[in-house]
Amino acid sequence: MKNYMAALAVFSFLAFSSCKKEQKNETSADKTDSSALVKLTVDSVHVSDSVKIGDSLSALFSSRMLVFPELKSKPLLDSIYLYHNGIQDFSKKGLEAYLNDQKDQYFSSVKNESKDILSDITFAQSWYTDSRMKLISNISDYMHLQYAQSSYIGGAHDQYAFAERVFDLKKNRRLLLKDITTIPTAKLEALLMKNVDKVPNGATDDKGEVKNSEMLLVEVIPVSQNFYFDQKNLYFHYSPYEITAFAAGDIIIPVSWEELNDTLVPEFKERMKIK
Repeated sequence: MKNYMAALAVFSFLAFSSCKKEQKNETSADKTDSSALVKLTVDSVHVSDSVKIGDSLSALFSSRMLVFPELKSKPLLDSIYLYHNGIQDFSKKGLEAYLNDQKDQYFSSVKNESKDILSDITFAQSWYTDSRMKLISNISDYMHLQYAQSSYIGGAHDQYAFAERVFDLKKNRRLLLKDITTIPTAKLEALLMKNVDKVPNGATDDKGEVKNSEMLLVEVIPVSQNFYFDQKNLYFHYSPYEITAFAAGDIIIPVSWEELNDTLVPEFKERMKIK
C-alpha cells in the first residue's frame, strides 16, 4: 500500500511546489483562434467500491474524474490528468478503465499491507482513499479545475489536500503565475502575509476565533503555483500543514487585482477585462 500511503504527500507536494518545467512549444494543431471561445463539453466518470479486509477492517475506494471529449491536445490533457500518471486513453471508457485498475491496486495493497496489523485493530474502522476533480469556472477560456484528495489509514484523523490548476484553453497549456503577474517574489510574499487573515479558517478556542496568522508554521509564506482567480482577486490555496497547523485546515489567501495592477501581464489583464 506504499503508493497509497504516500499519495497525499505527493499530491500535496505537487500542488504546493512551483512549476519548474516549462511548457512545450505549441504546435500548429494545438493553436486556436484567439477571438473565438473554445467549445467545452464536460462529462464525468465515477468509480466507488468497498471490500471487507478482516473482522474489524474494511477498505473503501472512491474517485471521480472529469472527461473533456472535445479537448484533443495531448500536452493539455497530460497536464489536466497530471495526478493520474500513465493515462493514454482520455475517453470516458478509457478513464473508467483506469479508475477500475486503480481500485483493484488499492484493495490489493490494503490487503497485503494490513496482514501484520489486523490482530491489533480492536475496533471497527474503514480505511479509504477518495479523489475528486471539479470544474470551478471557465472565464475567458481560463478553465479552473480543483483536485481534492483525502484518505484514512488509521490514526487520530484523516488527511486531505487540495490542488488548484488553471488551464489556458486558447493556448492548450497550464497557466503559470508568470503569465499573470511580474511582481517580484519578495513583494508577493509580503502581500500574502499581509492578507493571510482575510479568509477565516473557522478554528476557535475558549477565547473565540483563532486567526490564520496565529497558527502559522512558517515565518515567510512561500508563493505557490497552487492558485486560481476570479474577477476581483488572485487566490492562493494552501493545504493543511503547508503553512499552518492542521487545526487551521486549508488556507486561502486573496490578493486583489488592485494590489497587483502595475505588475499584471497586459495580455492577461486585457483578456480578463481588468481595469
